[in-house]
Amino acid sequence: MEVKSSTKFVRLSPQKARDVAREIQGLAVSSALDILNYTPKKAATLIGKTLKTAIADAENNYSLDTNTLVIKEAVIGAGPTLRRFSPRAKGSAGPLLKRTSHIYITLVGSAPEKKKPTVPKVAKKKSPDAPVAAASEEQPA
Repeated sequence: MEVKSSTKFVRLSPQKARDVAREIQGLAVSSALDILNYTPKKAATLIGKTLKTAIADAENNYSLDTNTLVIKEAVIGAGPTLRRFSPRAKGSAGPLLKRTSHIYITLVGSAPEKKKPTVPKVAKKKSPDAPVAAASEEQPA
């Protein structure tokens, strides 16, 4: 079972956020949260919030065990860029690109399996007439 969570239009450069996302990819959820709590970057807190949302969705909506969840992928996409200008020398202007990001996290976990009652297989019983009929056809009278 896959659980997806996203945060869009985060005011952070995708390049800076991808460094943090690469660190947690493929890890168990508990160890990923530990890494994000001790990473001193803005991206770590934002990715941590998205990860906690995905964990809550998995637990409440899909009744998955949080101990078995693993981060399948953590993708940082580029959002729209705000274009601004800063004054420069001699009356000119220089461009400023204020980038935004979209954070997508996919978790994988196993659903609790319901045990189905096993039904014993009943072997087909051959009728006693079947072998006799076959034997009588083979012998000429």
